[in-house]
Amino acid sequence: MSKKPSSVRAAPGCEQPFICPLSKLRVGAACRIKQLSASPEIAHRLREMGFCEDQKIKLLSQQTNLICQVCNVRLGLSVELADAILVEPLRNEELVA
Repeated sequence: MSKKPSSVRAAPGCEQPFICPLSKLRVGAACRIKQLSASPEIAHRLREMGFCEDQKIKLLSQQTNLICQVCNVRLGLSVELADAILVEPLRNEELVA
């Protein structure tokens, strides 16, 4: 049984179905981090800052840099770093507190 690509809808807040870079999320969207695709040193630092796999975050602002709510703290990221964070948008019942 095969799925038709045209029948797959993009998850809310994301241009691609299911998983996309944090930089592609819409402002105000909540998501769950699925993977850090940066160098080991950068991935380690992101985890120290709270950007861990399965962590729920919310994108607050997206201008020159991105501002995210992580563990009830606002953190800024460059677009390059946000490109290395792959996320899955959350459904309404899973939103960040």
